[in-house]
Amino acid sequence: MNKARVSPSLSVITFVALTSLAAGLSLSGCKPAYTSTETTTTTLTPAPKPPAQPATQSPSPSAQDSAQNLIICFGDSLTAGFGTDLGQSYPDELQRLLDAQGFHYHVVNAGISGNTTKDGLDRIHLVLARHPEIVVVEFGGNDGLRGLPIDQTQANLSSMLSQLQASGAEVVLAGITLPPSYGPDYIKKFDAMYPALAKQHHVRFLPFLLKDVYNVPGDMQEDATHATAQGNQQVALNVEALLKPLLKK
Repeated sequence: MNKARVSPSLSVITFVALTSLAAGLSLSGCKPAYTSTETTTTTLTPAPKPPAQPATQSPSPSAQDSAQNLIICFGDSLTAGFGTDLGQSYPDELQRLLDAQGFHYHVVNAGISGNTTKDGLDRIHLVLARHPEIVVVEFGGNDGLRGLPIDQTQANLSSMLSQLQASGAEVVLAGITLPPSYGPDYIKKFDAMYPALAKQHHVRFLPFLLKDVYNVPGDMQEDATHATAQGNQQVALNVEALLKPLLKK
């Protein structure tokens, strides 16, 4: 794309985009707008129970999983592709980017709208069961909008990162920020959480998932919170830039 992109100040980005997110979630009672998203990527859902097997036997991976290395995009509505049509989430766009460049990876969309870090921690076993090579972790926005204790949010994220790394997966951490109405002290501590986690766990880090998407005409939905299909193309580019050193052909 040759589209000119605007690089707004953090204060404008935070106020315009994320104030709307707070309003939107308050209207919905912070409940998920939907529980999963079906895209051209594979969504992460519990597999049907197989026939009884000896307790020592591990479930075999699917043919698709064994044929290609897995990249799992694990997060909330920003990952799920809330408000866009099927096949328009950023994981879908990431799959297309990798395919076009000859990388043999299968991208799984494990985003669920409305999820907090506690929700992510509760379902991380589904991610671990797929034995991914790379996991992109994007959580925390819903915690912050609910005013949850940052120490607990950070602990939940840290546990996710530790479990993923212990499984042998490479991890990429994506951050988000909050509207000014949450107060400078809370926001400062919230914003500092992501680089601290990246440093602690030595993971690749994207400070703002929607970099070069906020305030760009056509890139954000009317809620000023979620990316459009066009915006998700840029989100995929943001993520791809961090993944590149981890990929192999």
